[in-house]
Amino acid sequence: MVTGPLDMTAPVMLAPMAGITDLPFRSLVARFGAGMVVSEMVASHDMLNARPGSREKAELGLGADGTAVQLAGREAAPMAEAARMVAGQGARVIDINMGCPAKKVVNGYSGSALMRDPDHALTLIEAVVNAVDIPVTLKTRLGWDDALMNAPDIAARAEAAGIRQIVIHGRTRCQFYKGCANWAAIRAVVDAVNIPVIANGDIVDAPTAKQALDQSGAHGVMIGRGAQGKPWLLAEVAHALYGAPAPTVPKGDAFAEMVMAHYDEMLRFYGDLLGLRVARKHLGWFMDTAGTSADLRRAVLTAKTPGATMDLLPRALCAETGMAAA
Repeated sequence: MVTGPLDMTAPVMLAPMAGITDLPFRSLVARFGAGMVVSEMVASHDMLNARPGSREKAELGLGADGTAVQLAGREAAPMAEAARMVAGQGARVIDINMGCPAKKVVNGYSGSALMRDPDHALTLIEAVVNAVDIPVTLKTRLGWDDALMNAPDIAARAEAAGIRQIVIHGRTRCQFYKGCANWAAIRAVVDAVNIPVIANGDIVDAPTAKQALDQSGAHGVMIGRGAQGKPWLLAEVAHALYGAPAPTVPKGDAFAEMVMAHYDEMLRFYGDLLGLRVARKHLGWFMDTAGTSADLRRAVLTAKTPGATMDLLPRALCAETGMAAA
């Protein structure tokens, strides 16, 4: 790996996931151990116009080591200005989103839509790289569809423009998240550049991480959905693959205490009204991990107040065996 903010002795990274990798969750994963965590995608126009929520999405990246702020956009000038803004506020790394497949992003000619127009994509990359003195990275996919698998060409041009690291999700945009990630296809990107390439897609544990590295030849891995409900997963993978310290995985009372502390942090971050709703998906994933009974799960997810939720969590998450009480 390269030196500076991107120097990771154990390159196991948390993927940016809209509505999921907010400040409380990124902080939790980082405490267990991660090579890097990446903010939710922040639209450059939203950042410049101070749209509610945009600053919060990038917050952990401002002054925090091991964190990247991910920006998305379709115009060079706003992307450059947003990059200068977050760099000026303390961001250590800026990541450019060219991989999001969501229709509302693609229809705005951002995210993976940029893969259909590499010349235009390069104007955005060059604008951001030239706007800041901190490392700029890129996250993208194999291509738009099976007929346009142009990630190697885009990666080579991005490297020439100053991109310092590239994450490749092993699917095309038109696959969305269907089928299986094609880790072997990432090797063509690895062969096209001299900068680190990170493999992403369907990596859920140490064995799949090793398979992804073996098939792709990548320098590290990025984990997204696999970390839902298991914030220690990245540290486990880093231990298995790179000899990093093994995390202490909480069980029983310790697991319940961790979830309750995370829930409280979400309430403080979002406020009680919004936090009650936003936290439900995380609580659902934690209960998946705990094996919570259907009745208790339903009670937790339909509780009307934070206090009622907190009262239910110890019983829903903890038992002598480490599984949830029936």
